[in-house]
Amino acid sequence: MRHGKAGRKLNRNSSARTALARAQATALLREGRIQTTLTKAKELRPYVEKLITTAKGGDLHARRLVARDIHDTAVVRKVMDEVAPKYADRPGGYTRILRVGTRRGDGVTMALIELV
Repeated sequence: MRHGKAGRKLNRNSSARTALARAQATALLREGRIQTTLTKAKELRPYVEKLITTAKGGDLHARRLVARDIHDTAVVRKVMDEVAPKYADRPGGYTRILRVGTRRGDGVTMALIELV
């Protein structure tokens, strides 16, 4: 039985999964839109949405909680000053996943994940 074992392994160990999530979240929040595999996009969505919800608090504690996962100070500043206030009245659903086709090399489904 696999009770309480949510999430995908993505063929990585736990530290590599954490590093991947942080790197992709940083890129998404910096650029606003990134292209990745559909499986990685589905794993990234709740991670980024929780970061934005935390940033909506707007105080120093929220900034430190966001900075715990996003190690780029410019991106943390952007999230706190631009992204979070934009979604202040929105109760969730800050990202959108669009399928864009299959990758030629291995046939995996690719997707765009973007901020709404």
